[in-house]
Amino acid sequence: MRSFYVIRLSGLVLLSLLLVFSAGCRRKKYENPITKDTQQPDKVLYDKAIGDVERGRFEVARLTLQTLINTYDTSEFLAKAKLAIADSWFREGGTNGMAQAEAEYKDFILFYPTMEEAAESQEKVCTIHYKQMEKADRDNMHALKAEEECRQLLIQFPNSKFAPGAQQQVRNIQEALAEGEMRVGDFYYRKQSWASSSNRLQALTEQYPLYSRADEALFKMGDAFTKMGPRFKDRSGKAYAKLVREYPLSAYADDAKKRLQEMELVVPDADPAAVARMKYEIENRTKAGVMTPVGNMLKRGPDVRLAAKSGDPAMTPIRPTIPVNIPIPAAVTGTTDVTVSTVGDGSTLDTKPDARLTQPATPEGAAPAAETPAATTPPAAANADQTAPIVAKGTLEPVKKQKKVKEPKKKKN
Repeated sequence: MRSFYVIRLSGLVLLSLLLVFSAGCRRKKYENPITKDTQQPDKVLYDKAIGDVERGRFEVARLTLQTLINTYDTSEFLAKAKLAIADSWFREGGTNGMAQAEAEYKDFILFYPTMEEAAESQEKVCTIHYKQMEKADRDNMHALKAEEECRQLLIQFPNSKFAPGAQQQVRNIQEALAEGEMRVGDFYYRKQSWASSSNRLQALTEQYPLYSRADEALFKMGDAFTKMGPRFKDRSGKAYAKLVREYPLSAYADDAKKRLQEMELVVPDADPAAVARMKYEIENRTKAGVMTPVGNMLKRGPDVRLAAKSGDPAMTPIRPTIPVNIPIPAAVTGTTDVTVSTVGDGSTLDTKPDARLTQPATPEGAAPAAETPAATTPPAAANADQTAPIVAKGTLEPVKKQKKVKEPKKKKN
């Protein structure tokens, strides 16, 4: 009886191994191969390369596709071959594979901007950086790059079938970027650094109004302005009024109304469009599962469950702002940028004399500068007699040379 159970268990293990092996060897069908049934040599090379891509032999496929491009430069499969090279790198994955895929997709868009696959290539570039995004409290390099590439897709290919998906990706990316800004602003808020906190939260609420915690950011920003003194009462009131008007279903809306009444400011009415938008977001928000916290800890990317599902995302990158307690000179308004301009007349150096050769003007009443001895002394003066007058130290008059007095000769006896 025991041997029967052992045999049965081994059979189940063998069957499971066969299923895993068959699943691993299954061909991953290529997305959009050309199915034109011809026997042209370029078509044969293309079909062979597509078969290698589907089986995971990416290096062999790229060599075949490169042979097609170099040999048949007028082939109808030239564009598809270049796109297949990029797809092979994308399927291969890894840091190097993703970088190579991005470069190939960019080249395809550059050479074939009017083809339908150009929008798909731009969508793949956006996805490359989207998959490499880190959590909100870590490096946001890939998040910023993904936002830029997805916005480029919406600007360059607004009528593409990939545009709605790219728009949602932008909302997800901006949710992660806004969460990072919110954590910094909340850190300053808890440290009671009111100027730094209000500066971060103000930039956040102006740039990312679709952020899931934008209402909380507005409330903390208004409170930070209140703590900074009566001089910032107007800014605090604007933050509370915006919270009541644009986020009427928020848990902070009632507290914001009370603050406005205490400050003797007008309490605005709720915007009907904002009420409808918040209701839609609450009804379509992704529900968290039992294993969601564990999955968020294990996965690499940020948690974007609370990202907005409607509304137009911001189409400009966020710009740093200056805290309100820092005085700005009167001549400086807004942000200052460095500008570059070309020289109108390039012949100035050719028409005007060199300033280094121009002697400085002599002031009126001043004696002309004495010429140097080397320029005025004739060459013969260099061999002058040593009997020239000698000037003693500390005197201005020359010292006369004394003659030697001859002693009288002694007479011989």
